[in-house]
Amino acid sequence: MGGTGEFEQVRSEPDPIRRGRRATELITLYQQRAAELARLRKEAIEEAHRNGLSYTEIAERLGITKGRISQIKSGAPPAERAFFGVGPVAIGVPRREAAGDGRYGPADEANDRAAQKLVEQVLARLSLVSSRFEIDPDSDEVPPGDAVVIGEPGVAPVARNLLAGDEAVSLEKVDGEWCLVDKATGERYTSPGAGGPTTDIGFLGRREEAGRVIVQIAGVTSAGSHGVAHWLDGNVSELYEPSARSTSAIIECELDAEGAVTGSRPVAGPFTTRD
Repeated sequence: MGGTGEFEQVRSEPDPIRRGRRATELITLYQQRAAELARLRKEAIEEAHRNGLSYTEIAERLGITKGRISQIKSGAPPAERAFFGVGPVAIGVPRREAAGDGRYGPADEANDRAAQKLVEQVLARLSLVSSRFEIDPDSDEVPPGDAVVIGEPGVAPVARNLLAGDEAVSLEKVDGEWCLVDKATGERYTSPGAGGPTTDIGFLGRREEAGRVIVQIAGVTSAGSHGVAHWLDGNVSELYEPSARSTSAIIECELDAEGAVTGSRPVAGPFTTRD
């Protein structure tokens, strides 16, 4: 969409509520684009420096002072901001109460919300605005724009559809239980099941499609989703690769007696596909 057209549409909107709502939406969108442009400028400066130019030479060629170069380097968002796209980023969790079949309990919703909160913290550190949405049990599509989809495969078709598109990890159901499979080795990873598990398993995936980024966090159970978010929180800077078209990994997490995540690590991957 052209920025000038959007701006003029807001100015000419006769309804004050629609005009105010759209103005608010565009302010958020433009702020996110400004943050991304700042990141890109910082990245360009660092690339030029790696290519042999001094910061003094870069400043002269950009028409700014060397002091301004220092401000840009220290003040712009980090490179890994692009792991989640440009923003704003919508974060989805399952609508548990809509399932109505007794499969899920309060612990599942608590894990969803804990994972959502961790992702929100990561996004805030990266100067990304986030919003929330709920995933209906029959949902098979991700909303427009950059998004993070949280939820185990059984919560909605959208979780299974996204995972089915990954090139390195597949999803299987064995004896009624979901498991994640490393396609290269054939090794299966699944939750230990009921009865107080001390570990759980989940999938982390990222893909770029149609000009946006979709990140998926899919535990074999909801505790696994929380564990994947726990690992992402501490490792997004190492995980991000500018040339990657898609990235995925199988993550194992440790749980205490109350089910809280105490540690997390990749057991397969990260796998990266480049253009």
